[in-house]
Amino acid sequence: MPEQSWDAVVVGSGPNGLAAAIVLAQSGASVLLLEAKETVGGGMRTAELTLPGFHHDVCSACHPMGVLSPFFRSLPLEEHGLRWVRPAASVAHPLDGEPAVMLWRDLERTADGLGVDAGRYRALIGPLLHNPHGLLEDVLGPLGLPRHPLQMARFGLRAAWPATLLGRWWFKGERARALLAGCAAHAIQPLENPLTAALGVLFLLTGHMDDWPVAAGGSQAIADALAGVFRSLGGTIQTGHPVHDLRDLPPTRVVVLDTDPAQLASIGGPILPERYVRRLRRYRYGPGAFKLDFALDGPIPWSDPSCLEASTVHLGGSLDAIAAAERSMYRGGHPTDPYVLVVQQSQFDPSRAPDGQHTGYAYIHVPSGSGVDCSEIIIRQIERFAPGFRDRILALKVTDAPGFAAYSRNYVGGAITGGVADMWQLFTRPVARLDPYSTPNPRLYIGSASTPPGGGVHGMCGVHAARSALRRLHRLEPVRLG
Repeated sequence: MPEQSWDAVVVGSGPNGLAAAIVLAQSGASVLLLEAKETVGGGMRTAELTLPGFHHDVCSACHPMGVLSPFFRSLPLEEHGLRWVRPAASVAHPLDGEPAVMLWRDLERTADGLGVDAGRYRALIGPLLHNPHGLLEDVLGPLGLPRHPLQMARFGLRAAWPATLLGRWWFKGERARALLAGCAAHAIQPLENPLTAALGVLFLLTGHMDDWPVAAGGSQAIADALAGVFRSLGGTIQTGHPVHDLRDLPPTRVVVLDTDPAQLASIGGPILPERYVRRLRRYRYGPGAFKLDFALDGPIPWSDPSCLEASTVHLGGSLDAIAAAERSMYRGGHPTDPYVLVVQQSQFDPSRAPDGQHTGYAYIHVPSGSGVDCSEIIIRQIERFAPGFRDRILALKVTDAPGFAAYSRNYVGGAITGGVADMWQLFTRPVARLDPYSTPNPRLYIGSASTPPGGGVHGMCGVHAARSALRRLHRLEPVRLG
């Protein structure tokens, strides 16, 4: 442990921890970032999980919010080795017995594939494309007065609905409804819940702003580039240093934690009010994830070859089928026809696998802490739309909900997105405060995916936490907190 005092210590090196560290370092503060593992990255790591030469993304794989993040776009990440690899299409959504629905960057091309709903799709998304980056700045910020109120009002009229209701009322045909459902189901909650349309509409919008990319070489490249920016600003990173309590920290003015609320309660408990700690421990994490990584001897044999043009494929069929699967999962079930997210990194980044071979990535949502082996139901669902897929598998790696929890203490019960983002917790995470990144102790801040705007590789939770900390940092003297 360095003996010197620091202006700020950041705990955790996921996208939010690295973003917080960069913002603090940009202010001229002396900043130490502590990471428990031997490499930085959090959910942005890449490893040979199956066979030598097959490079798999351990958690995050496709990065629409990474390439569009207002903060990441301001950084010289390319100068530090990051290269985005863009597909021809962001999303493919196969349907039984008909061509897949495709989310192309071109609005007209996407609408043309929706048949009877072409005009309605243009009316839903088109107005949001007048100032999409301004809208993202507001959506990815904490609750407050928007900087672009007209765009937020347009978005809000669409976002407040349950995804099922918006899909059935706005659209007449199953193709557009399915495309919306596949995007909305990233919310990891029943699509009948209010505000689930928000994520569906937002993800559709991002597909028209840029193609959903993968990082060349793997998601680790994003973490390495962010770390490179931080070091270029004079920041210091110490890996292999877990933080379990305040005694693990050096003298500092402030601490920003890229951790879940339970860790904040555990680490900061001695210097936080008991009532606040109790509220942290009531935080709801929600469902977990079950993931398969595949080493394949060729591309996925989709019935509709157009699916090979998309970085992300949503499986599950119609809106009604996806809604039923997610509803059952949320109530503790394991649907036999689940909603499956597939990412095809090597289809666009050949460095991920040996010549002529491919990596595959597929996961489903499961009840919190579930140890049920869902491998077969995932493979069957892929086979439904890609007959012969099973024969392409050379090896696979299973990560169940307990496996995710073991990989990262932030993934409580396997929850990979920082906790439930329903109407009761979306704006009050981790607890209801005017400044959700602050705590009752002016030295402690939380900037993880358990704060607004929530999960995703965009870094904005950490950005807002760091800005909150900077408002008090220079009023405080460095002290040992433990």
